[in-house]
Amino acid sequence: MPRHSETRHLPYTPEQLFDLVADVARYDEFLPWVVAVRVRSSSEAETVADLVVGFNAFKERFTSRVRKQKPDAITVDYIEGPLKYLHNEWRFEVAAGGGTDVHFSVDFAFKSRLFETLAGAMFDRALRRMIGAFEQRAAALYGISRSSAQSAA
Repeated sequence: MPRHSETRHLPYTPEQLFDLVADVARYDEFLPWVVAVRVRSSSEAETVADLVVGFNAFKERFTSRVRKQKPDAITVDYIEGPLKYLHNEWRFEVAAGGGTDVHFSVDFAFKSRLFETLAGAMFDRALRRMIGAFEQRAAALYGISRSSAQSAA
């Protein structure tokens, strides 16, 4: 059951980072392994979406509910797919010296022991790559270079 929590300081506003994370419909444009997105419903407070995640010939679809409390928090809960459960939280706090402290946590488990074992072996590397993809996307959208974002992290 992989779990991870961390806090990063990024040189963007909470609103910018909230908008980036809440824009689930565009995840396939920048997140590694997300090959397709279908938004089932979306409002200011909640989005329900299917994501297709692919690794080589392996593809799985899962559905999640994204609850949004702009600009402070986003909570993601699993609805259906290959997992037993998934819970993911993002909290965005204005940092004293400028920028935003992003508090991120994820906790999930696969139904299959084989997938659980594979995920455990690759979890840290995959998580770093996905977090990096969000940081690179923020830099591309909001005009701050990736090196500036990394030095502020």
